[in-house]
Amino acid sequence: MKCRNSWCFCTDSLGFWFGFCCISCKVLCDMYGKTTMVFKEYFKELEEESIRDNFVTVYELMDEVMDFGFPQTTESKILQEYITQQGHKLEVGAPRPPATVTNAVSWRSEGIKYRKNEVFMDVIESVNLLVSASGSVLRSEIVGSIKLKVVLSGMPELRLGLNDKVLFELTGREKSKTVELEDVKFHQCVRLSRFENDRTISFIPPDGESELMSYRLNTTVKPLIWIESVIEKFSHSRVEIKAKSQFKSRSTANNVSILVPVPSDADSPKFKTSTGSAKWVPEKNVVQWNIKSFPGGKEYVMRAHFGLPSVESDELEAKRPITVNFEIPYFTVSGIQVRYLKIIEKSGYQALPWVRYITQSGDYTVHILNFFWIPSWCS
Repeated sequence: MKCRNSWCFCTDSLGFWFGFCCISCKVLCDMYGKTTMVFKEYFKELEEESIRDNFVTVYELMDEVMDFGFPQTTESKILQEYITQQGHKLEVGAPRPPATVTNAVSWRSEGIKYRKNEVFMDVIESVNLLVSASGSVLRSEIVGSIKLKVVLSGMPELRLGLNDKVLFELTGREKSKTVELEDVKFHQCVRLSRFENDRTISFIPPDGESELMSYRLNTTVKPLIWIESVIEKFSHSRVEIKAKSQFKSRSTANNVSILVPVPSDADSPKFKTSTGSAKWVPEKNVVQWNIKSFPGGKEYVMRAHFGLPSVESDELEAKRPITVNFEIPYFTVSGIQVRYLKIIEKSGYQALPWVRYITQSGDYTVHILNFFWIPSWCS
């Protein structure tokens, strides 16, 4: 597997000797991902140069991350407590592996204390959408994740309840609004056996920031921001873009950016927008239309005018799609909801859970819907 300009190889001598694969490919991929994250925590960038500069540290990390071919401690926060990048002299106070490494909960240290106990949860969904030139949706996908920022004392246990379709079917509440999650991946802190039995997400969270779970939904998604375009090209090129928000008026998209491709030889740009601002980005050959706030159910227009040279460029440039970037707070496309987030700790302190929903654009592209070409002799 390749990361930047470095390759990672994994061999299974036993499987090679007997002619079969002893290691699950999923275990290899998960181990590669965890190790890569650990290296990035230490070196910021995982490249050939950073590996050469930190060769001794890499050996120390690999010795702790894997033991006799079995994955061990992969939490970078725990590893950083006793594996440092600086050299240490032999003294009494030299760092030693914390007891957490040998505990059942290897991702969280003991004795953590905070004045104010809180949990911040972000439910983030990215929309991947591809719209054809005829206006039909060719591909739509929702990729979601639940991220945590834990500021809790001691060893708390958290229980998370979602509007999971399988859970509601088990409890006989099929009429409620539910979401069928696919390709669910959990952090190692989640008790998988309990989730498989009764779909309860129970875990002792890592301290600080972490990703609790990720999921994917292959479902038909109505375009949240619909784009229509009209391009007229003769001695000058005119571009008209209409953007319409197709979500409810109580929601608002923030920091909307619409990138419209233009010919590489265009010049003398002039813009007119009904809202926001437009600018020409010549190094990318696009017009960037920025809208700070885009309420639901609204429609805006941007018109651009370019001068073109006497030699006409190929029409292949018109096939580049329009790219849309946005973020909608307090909104999820799938309809996923956090029903409850319980915090249980033996000392019985009071803790505040905070939940935030965010929908953002992923790979959101729209091919140019209408294209009109007028020869120069008609101008």
